[in-house]
Amino acid sequence: MHNSPTISVLMPAYNAAQYIEASIESILQQSFQDFEIICLDDASTDNTLEIVRKLAKKEKRIRILSNQQNLNIAASRNILVQAAKGKYIAWQDADDLSVATRLADQKSYLDSHPKVGIVGGYLEFFSDEETLSYRKYQADDTALRRTIFKYSPVAQPAAMIRRECLKEAGSYGETLSPVEDLDMSFRIGQKWQFANLQYVVLRYRIHPKSATHRVSRHQEIITLKTRWKYHTHPAYTVSLSDIFFNLAQLLTLYLIPPKMRLQLFNLMRNSK
Repeated sequence: MHNSPTISVLMPAYNAAQYIEASIESILQQSFQDFEIICLDDASTDNTLEIVRKLAKKEKRIRILSNQQNLNIAASRNILVQAAKGKYIAWQDADDLSVATRLADQKSYLDSHPKVGIVGGYLEFFSDEETLSYRKYQADDTALRRTIFKYSPVAQPAAMIRRECLKEAGSYGETLSPVEDLDMSFRIGQKWQFANLQYVVLRYRIHPKSATHRVSRHQEIITLKTRWKYHTHPAYTVSLSDIFFNLAQLLTLYLIPPKMRLQLFNLMRNSK
């Protein structure tokens, strides 16, 4: 592998032994092949690291990092970004599957849209090979800025970002985990545009340990604070519907259990 791959695929992993091999294979089977995979094991207590080491013996494009103690996801993201060599950075969770043309399509989009700093796409939620639902995202920057105070403009698990953007924006906020990606999107959007491909680029695996099942009041509070942090920034405009949406989220925070709130959000955002 040469020293400057076009794309760095960054994969934080914690106790992902059951799914990480399939996740890495979904990258190795991409139609675009000029990439490196950097996998950071966040002090897993299962054999995640052993599985990745076995794969790395066969595939020289896999690089391995390992935390001596468990850190939060934001700290792991910062370590991975520092290690990346590619022009573009693609995030890949250790239990998800990228579709075969994801890297090629997102790279092509960024190549042809120099003002776009981060591009995502649709998600397909699945469990045990059964498709559960889809989540669509608006295509262009104007539409995405209108929704950023309600939900993330680009799904982090499906994001490809210019490394230049991350250098300008600075490190992920380690006190904001696990909402560090929303804060980073707000920072990137101050100088760059958002975009999403209008088809599925990532299959998002649903299982008992997935992030989808771990939404908490603490996470929602950080989300609300992050939106408030940027509500007066000139790059964004808060609408009346944004105000009502966030007030409703705040006022019902302790009235509706987290699991039910997540179900309501999925009902609003996902489609069969």
